[in-house]
Amino acid sequence: MSDWLEHSVQVEVEAPIDLVWSLWSDLEQMPRWMKWIDSVKIPPDDPEISIWKLNTGGLEFTWKSQILKIIPNQIIQWKSIDGLPNQGAIRFYDRHTSSIVKLTVSYAIPGIIGKIMDNLFLGRVVESTIQADLERFKEYALNAKANS
Repeated sequence: MSDWLEHSVQVEVEAPIDLVWSLWSDLEQMPRWMKWIDSVKIPPDDPEISIWKLNTGGLEFTWKSQILKIIPNQIIQWKSIDGLPNQGAIRFYDRHTSSIVKLTVSYAIPGIIGKIMDNLFLGRVVESTIQADLERFKEYALNAKANS
């Protein structure tokens, strides 16, 4: 049995939606701002599939995700189809001079980890980590904006 946890975090980026979208939608660049993500690979023959590797505190997980929905400058929705069970969406809101980036992710806690860790504690750690990831993305986007 697994418990599912869900988190939503957001950040406002002082950059136009086209730039924010182009940076985020290049999935292979995510390890630049996502602390626990070691790598993201897109197979050349199937751009809707991505292979993810997460590493934190010696725990390593891999999974394969499929994009379920993509609307440029608005949403990327996915679900895992193999490996660590997870799903979610990244939404983009155009505020003309800035952009809101909202990440919602849910994931299954493998039974063994659930027995070792308190899910409430784990949830707080994950939520603070993905909020920090969005803050790093904001800095990444602002640097890209300054250099364009």
